[in-house]
Amino acid sequence: MDITRAVTVPQLVAAGSLFDSPPRPERAAYFLAAPGHHLYLAHVDDEPAGFVSGVETVHPDKGREMFLYELAVAEPYRRRGIARALVRTLADLAAELGCYDMWVGLDLDNDAALATYLSAGGTQESPCRVITWDFTRPAD
Repeated sequence: MDITRAVTVPQLVAAGSLFDSPPRPERAAYFLAAPGHHLYLAHVDDEPAGFVSGVETVHPDKGREMFLYELAVAEPYRRRGIARALVRTLADLAAELGCYDMWVGLDLDNDAALATYLSAGGTQESPCRVITWDFTRPAD
């Protein structure tokens, strides 16, 4: 397995099968150019196997932290330690950047994700709820 930081649009496009939908070049370019946005790709035998993305956030009273935005591993490559290695790679970057912590939200019934994050050194604080605003449909 090889983990590399994504720095070009073609890298993201070539790993398109890992994403919820194929990356659009203009969005990929925007992501890569945005300060504090990070994405690592895992490859096995030159095939895209997984990715993790993170976004640095800063708050006046807390400092800098890393938000683990998304983690995905292609079905044929699961249960091989790839997700854990990707999470550790992002955590190591966060520590190097001086972040005071890294956090991720996950569904309460996602046992596989919970096991991955715990095995990569995370600790579970407490269950939480996520509230979202969907700006792609008209408001009620």
